[in-house]
Amino acid sequence: MSGDLRRGEETVVTTIRDAHCHFFSAGFFRALTTDRSIAGADAADSIPARLNWYPPGTDEQLADRWIAELDRHSVERVMLIASMAGDERSVAAASRRHPSRIVGAFMADPAAPDAAARFDRAFGEYGLGMVCLFPAMHHVPVDDPRTAALFGLAERHRRAVFVHCGVLSVGVRTKLGLPSRFDLRLGDPLAVAASAVKHPDVPFIIPHFGAGFFREALMAVAATSNIYLDTSSSNSWVKYLPGLTLRDVFARALDVAGPSRLLFGTDSSFFPRGWQKRIHDDQRAILTDLDVSADDQALIFGGNFLRIFGG
Repeated sequence: MSGDLRRGEETVVTTIRDAHCHFFSAGFFRALTTDRSIAGADAADSIPARLNWYPPGTDEQLADRWIAELDRHSVERVMLIASMAGDERSVAAASRRHPSRIVGAFMADPAAPDAAARFDRAFGEYGLGMVCLFPAMHHVPVDDPRTAALFGLAERHRRAVFVHCGVLSVGVRTKLGLPSRFDLRLGDPLAVAASAVKHPDVPFIIPHFGAGFFREALMAVAATSNIYLDTSSSNSWVKYLPGLTLRDVFARALDVAGPSRLLFGTDSSFFPRGWQKRIHDDQRAILTDLDVSADDQALIFGGNFLRIFGG
């Protein structure tokens, strides 16, 4: 499955693999009810209804909905992230149902007493491809010994690590009026670089170009050979850096990271919005305007995904 890249009279077909989407399962919504303000009826139905979203149904039903959406947009594969710590079984069910289309990822809280056991099960029994760490959310620094231990497990399992840096906002929490007690000081790409140097065989992925810590993300990439930047979301963080445009971001990222260390992503999550084609189209237009070659665009839109996560 592919997208068209047009250059003059030439049309080059590129395979699309999205490295950053969220799996909002029934378990995800139910976990939100730990906040008493939204407790009550089954949150897997009541919260989506409150937001005018589709209810997820079973994990398998949500996986099927994702596949139908990918087919509609000619997307070959997707990384789906279980977006609540402890919900890794949901995305494991999705990847088992569609193993050639879905790579599963899970959020981990290094402070959880069973974090190591969950890591081993997620990467071993469940066969998930990536762990996602949110230091600002879980208040555990990247260089904390508890986090370092998980990096060691990722290395043993030969899996990728995603570390959210910079500005962090969780749209569903904002829409529901739930507090987001994040410590943004903990999401520093330079700390990721220090860990990546210690684990050179582990692919480390920093989403959203560092989400405001763009300079630091570029420095981290330049200091290592195993840090990747994902391009996902609208990247509205550029508003914090006066004069910077998304075109500038891509140009500088290409200059420092090169096309072999950029991963296309959309940050798609809920339905009926579904897969965010506009983000894909905007990013492709920028890369074409920058005169990025068809081969290099093929790396960004799918080739690097394949190299990190396999076939």
